[in-house]
Amino acid sequence: QERMPQTPPFAAMFDSSGYSRNLYQSKEDNCGGLYYHDNNLLSGSLEALIQHLVPNIDYYPDRTYIFTFLLSSRLFMHPYELMAKVCHLCIEQQRLSEPGLDKNRIRKIAPKILQLLTEWTETFPYDFRDERMMRNLKELAQRIASGDEMYRKNVQQLLQNLIRKLATVSQYEEVLAKINATSTDRLTVLKTKPQSIQRDIITVCNDPYALAQQLTHIELERLNYIGPEEFVQAFVQKDPLDNDKSCYGDRKKTRNLEAYVEWFNRLSYLVATEICMPVKKKHRARVIEYFIDVARECFNIGNFNSLMAIISGMNMSAVSRLKKTWAKVKTAKFDILEHQMDPSSNFYNYRTALRGATQRSLTAHSNREKIVIPFFSLLIKDIYFLNEGCANRLPNGHVNFEKFWELAKQVSEFMTWKQVECPFERDRKILQYLLTVPVFSDDALYLASYESESPENHIEKDRWKTLRFVSEV
Repeated sequence: QERMPQTPPFAAMFDSSGYSRNLYQSKEDNCGGLYYHDNNLLSGSLEALIQHLVPNIDYYPDRTYIFTFLLSSRLFMHPYELMAKVCHLCIEQQRLSEPGLDKNRIRKIAPKILQLLTEWTETFPYDFRDERMMRNLKELAQRIASGDEMYRKNVQQLLQNLIRKLATVSQYEEVLAKINATSTDRLTVLKTKPQSIQRDIITVCNDPYALAQQLTHIELERLNYIGPEEFVQAFVQKDPLDNDKSCYGDRKKTRNLEAYVEWFNRLSYLVATEICMPVKKKHRARVIEYFIDVARECFNIGNFNSLMAIISGMNMSAVSRLKKTWAKVKTAKFDILEHQMDPSSNFYNYRTALRGATQRSLTAHSNREKIVIPFFSLLIKDIYFLNEGCANRLPNGHVNFEKFWELAKQVSEFMTWKQVECPFERDRKILQYLLTVPVFSDDALYLASYESESPENHIEKDRWKTLRFVSEV
């Protein structure tokens, strides 16, 4: 049995200058509809690019091309439409629909078609939550298996792996929904009970290092469930060559990406709530110092997302206005962290630290050193600007593939980061607290802040009066 073409891990998909694009000589065609420069594929008609994805007896597309095209094609067509075309081309070109199928021919092409389907189902499993995708996948897989018994096992394995992945995602989404429901219920309780009954974070976990580790658990789990396609689907607009329809009627397939952004906001508000809740100034100062230590540990671990959420919680105006509290805090460590996360020069300091963490992860011997959790909103912003800054189509109607190499390069770096397993032990009690403890809204934060340190000017006094009036009503 011929071995399947091998796929290198994500990190190996690039050379240092970006894509190893010198890949295409193996396909003997006259580049019909594809435009190259120095062996780099720069653009092509959509049809030619689809054809370039489909293997034949002498050719298998390079993995970087498969990833890039599957990622970006959804800007032009629904994945199920692409799948239908790929299946049709495979069946037509390899004459898979003919009754007397040549076994030798099947043995030459089947591993390649199966490999393409494996790449697709493993890297973009969420595409297959669509019944139409599943139908096409099963039909093509069955044709291969019925052409030669020896592929039946491979086909079953492929489908089982995919179904298992999709089941895991559904479970994760149910858990998220439960967590959100629990924290809403608890907020109602918080409003009816006096603050003294509430536990605080230092009681639950007095070790900043342990808290940073549990935050890293949450980050890596949520990161892991984000599909690479969600970055592109967040920006899908109408395809100019397709007058009547947006390419994605149901394009809000970005649930896991949104859940991750919500987690960042929750953590920021949690930090602000924990600081504003204590009645005593000394206790508030202690909570601030505690979070500074947690943030520093997050930085050392390579967890930049939690670090940024903690800093943004401390910078909320309900917290930063507590001048008497801050006067009791040793702020030297906080200044260093703020410097690391300074937004000036397009987050130059953070980007330098991120590059350092990425380098460390490439040569790492343990999962502990492999952790890179990027500041997520900035990653999305970078991808957004890359998408906005270049057209998807060239004036001649060709797909601007050069843009998509860049897009895929950024997303595949994220793919490497999200596959790291968290090396720290889970602590259920701390995780439960972080995920479900109620957090204050903006108004509740200001109210707590004014009650801790009274308003200093007319604007603050007016706001306090309004908030008190609303909260009593």
